[in-house]
Amino acid sequence: MPLVAAAVCPHPPLIVPELAGAAAPELDDLRAAADAAVARLLAAGPEAVLLVGAGPETVRFNAADWGSLRGFGLDRPVRLWKISCSGAERLPLSLTVGAWLLNRSGTELPRLARSVAHDATPAECAAFGASLIADDDPRVALLVLGDGSACRGVKAPGYDDPRAEAYDEGVAVALAGADTAALRDLDPVLSAQLRVAGRAPWQALAGAVDAAGGDWRGELGYHSAPYGVAYFVANWERA
Repeated sequence: MPLVAAAVCPHPPLIVPELAGAAAPELDDLRAAADAAVARLLAAGPEAVLLVGAGPETVRFNAADWGSLRGFGLDRPVRLWKISCSGAERLPLSLTVGAWLLNRSGTELPRLARSVAHDATPAECAAFGASLIADDDPRVALLVLGDGSACRGVKAPGYDDPRAEAYDEGVAVALAGADTAALRDLDPVLSAQLRVAGRAPWQALAGAVDAAGGDWRGELGYHSAPYGVAYFVANWERA
């Protein structure tokens, strides 16, 4: 697939206002940044959008598959693209939130979705990313879903870890600079200890961009750690 652009967004369930309830305004800035990143991704003129997020295993999903936020209190399906009897409730959380973001944009472009195993090695992630653009499919944009560390403070899901801030700062710099080497170098052991959900998808992004070739520029639109979890929003475009 000729790769025209990429965007990185997080996938906290609370980004969906109906789930956040009265606390929804607390993530207004994150929603706005994610909406802007998706709009910018679509403005690059892709013919399809490929969602990439972490899951229990590496899976290629069907266009009619969907996800659900039922486990978080919202009993409503989130479609990937098409609705037909051939689909199934299969999308992991990362791709469910990614589909929600795309649906929110109003685009009717075809959507594809792939999960990469959260425990895949950096080399496996990079090879997976390269495989996404190895054929002659239409011009595609990547929407990459992943959260940073979940150890930013004593109220964080993973409690406080003094290594978390430096890790997240490194990711922020890499995303801002479209630095594929820095993303490839993320340590899977440390990432797991810090409960990072985005390591594998980010390394898949690095593999895809390296395989696509050419010069790329990045821009970081959001970097914060509400609720003790680091969230990043970024766009990568050809220079």
